[in-house]
Amino acid sequence: MNGRSSETKLLQELILYAASAALSSLVLFVGLRQLDPNRQASKKAIEHKKELAKRLGRPIIQTNPYEDVIACDVINPDHIDVEFDSVGGLESIKQALYELVILPLRRPGLFSGKLLGPQKGVLLYGPPGTGKTMLAKAIAKESGAVFINVRTSNLMSKWFGDAQKLVAAVFSLAHKLQPAIIFIDEVDSFLGQRKTTDNEALTNMKTEFMALWDGFTTDQNARVMVLAATNRPSELDEAILRRLPQAFEIGMPDHKERADILKVILRGEMVEDNIDYDRIASLCDGYAGSDLLELCKKAAYFPIRDLLEDEKSGKRIVELRPLSELDLERVLATSKKTKVAASEYSRLSSRRADSDSYPVHAAINELSKLVVSQILNLQSDNQGS
Repeated sequence: MNGRSSETKLLQELILYAASAALSSLVLFVGLRQLDPNRQASKKAIEHKKELAKRLGRPIIQTNPYEDVIACDVINPDHIDVEFDSVGGLESIKQALYELVILPLRRPGLFSGKLLGPQKGVLLYGPPGTGKTMLAKAIAKESGAVFINVRTSNLMSKWFGDAQKLVAAVFSLAHKLQPAIIFIDEVDSFLGQRKTTDNEALTNMKTEFMALWDGFTTDQNARVMVLAATNRPSELDEAILRRLPQAFEIGMPDHKERADILKVILRGEMVEDNIDYDRIASLCDGYAGSDLLELCKKAAYFPIRDLLEDEKSGKRIVELRPLSELDLERVLATSKKTKVAASEYSRLSSRRADSDSYPVHAAINELSKLVVSQILNLQSDNQGS
């Protein structure tokens, strides 16, 4: 009896120990999962998804927690305030994008079959500040497609396998919300050339993204497109470039395009009627669209400064004067293009570095000459002896 009771007691202790260990593991697992930022973000994403359904005017099909995280990056096209008319210049590119991208998304019935199916990948590349991101927003606005602005940080997770599930959620959510545009800005930082030094998680993310991207090409009715923008197209992986068959170079604006950009920027602003946009555009050679925007912003401060000066002198001014051509010229005389300023700073910094390191180089050269001369003297002494 004592043997049986001891065995029973030991068995009970083992059962209690196993149950306690299982419960501890469950509590630890649940606790750790709660620390995952994606899990915390999903709570906010559920509320965001409800608001998104109201904005879209239609209920969103049942989504999983990973799709709820991606839902935070969904933008209603009705809330985008950028249209093609908001983009100065680039007329031929806008026409090509309208025919190749926007029409298939808006009128899929006209583009059935293999040859006229909707584009699955479009690349916008060119120097910084030329309007690639603005053009991407205009495409979403004109097409009426849901805009999913993919952020790489939202695809990262410390849990093994979660990154691939989040990547899969991008495409599955886009399929549920179609027509949809998956936009990746600075795509070279996410889908750049694969290297042996890449960590396993990033490699798996790239592989999963490309596999799912190719999966949509088998569905001729899916109105889902990947739109990418980059300043460095040469750093993109070759497999990514193959999936972006339509590539448009958004280059530096010419004289006519600079004048058009200035007109778009100053449209609706209080400006004088006699501004010669062609003349200002000729003075802005080498300026990108972002440089022209900053030019107009700086010029807009001159009427405010004049108003404050008049108030200090005792004059009573009722309203601001309109922006004049002279204001733009004053800014041009005192400012530089961002690219020029950056290159000059880099060149000046390199000169300072060279000047600072000159005494060190000189000392090394003198020491080298001394060592060589000593070696030659030793060799001559040995030969003489």
